[in-house]
Order: sequence, then C-alpha cells, then structure tokens
Amino acid sequence: MRSSMPSPISQAKASATKTDVHTKASLKEVGAAVVATAMTAMLASNALAQDVLLGASDGSLAFVPNEFSVSSGDKIVFKNNAGFPHNVVFDEDEIPQGVDASAISMSEEDLLNAPGETYSVTLTEKGSYTFYCSPHQGAGMVGKVTVK
Repeated sequence: MRSSMPSPISQAKASATKTDVHTKASLKEVGAAVVATAMTAMLASNALAQDVLLGASDGSLAFVPNEFSVSSGDKIVFKNNAGFPHNVVFDEDEIPQGVDASAISMSEEDLLNAPGETYSVTLTEKGSYTFYCSPHQGAGMVGKVTVK
C-alpha cells in the first residue's frame, strides 16, 4: 500500500521551487530599487551649475562671464581665479522684490583670498540680479544674472 505522505525527494523539490520563486521575487525587488536609485541620482544631477570666475585670466578685475542666465534652482559657483581678494554681493536695489540680498550675498568682510576658493548660491526667484565685488566695484567688477 502506498502512503499518502510525500517522499523526502518530492518535499525537497517543492521546497526548492518555493525558494526559487522567493529568490526571483527578491531579485526583482532589488533590481527595481537599484533602477529607482539610479534614476533619482540622474535627475538630481540634471540640476545645472553655472561657473563664474572672479578675475579674468588676463588679470583684469571682472566676473567671467559678467552677464548670464540660469534656470530657477540652478547653482551658481563663483570661483576666485586670481590672487586678489574678492567677494560676491547682490545689490539690494537690483534684485527681484521680496528677495533678501543678505541671504544670497557674502558679507562685505568675508573674502575669497586664494585662487580656487569658491562661493555658491542657488537663486529660485525669477528676475534679474545685479551683483558686484565690493573691493573692486569701483573698478567695474559688476555682473548680472537673469533667472528664468
């Protein structure tokens, strides 16, 4: 008479099949998580950065470029290109209404003293912003950014 109990071999096969199904499901979940993480990183890296040199390569006191446009939320990186001390101050009378110039400017006492030092700002309010280097404003070191 045959027993209705499954043999150890059939139990092992059934168990292996269940494990394979769970492993496949887990791998799918891990794969989906990896794809989602990669897409998030790609989207985050799509935020652009605008580099602006403080001091031209020929030694002139200028922002390079001195006029440019960015999209709202783009990062602007001001980089000291010379040995002169520079800063970035936004003119409170030449920025969109409601924007706090002190919140987006360096203080007039803080300076980027060495080549390669940077100051970064992200502007979100659309409009035109005029900025200057306070030690060299009289020499014409002024710039303008338009946020679209």
